[in-house]
Amino acid sequence: MSSPFLVQVRAVVRPGSEEAFRAATLANARQSRLEAGIFQFDLLEQQDAPGHFLLVEGYRTPEAVAAHKATAHYATWRDTVADMMAEPRTSTRWTACL
Repeated sequence: MSSPFLVQVRAVVRPGSEEAFRAATLANARQSRLEAGIFQFDLLEQQDAPGHFLLVEGYRTPEAVAAHKATAHYATWRDTVADMMAEPRTSTRWTACL
């Protein structure tokens, strides 16, 4: 049995794209939170670096990640924000130690 885990996605968007990125990501987050395999989906923006965002996604299983990436709302988000990126997105997986 696999343990729940978090995925942090770091995104840096081009100047002037911040509001559009926020709107697209919040729409994706609202739908993602309805998925059975997701227990958390948050969007944060770095206080001292506008346009630097962190998505914190909590998944119940590794399969939930694949299921999320197969949804229409994820595809819409991915395609909508693609041209907003100032650099490629990066992600890191985290497992709770406690």
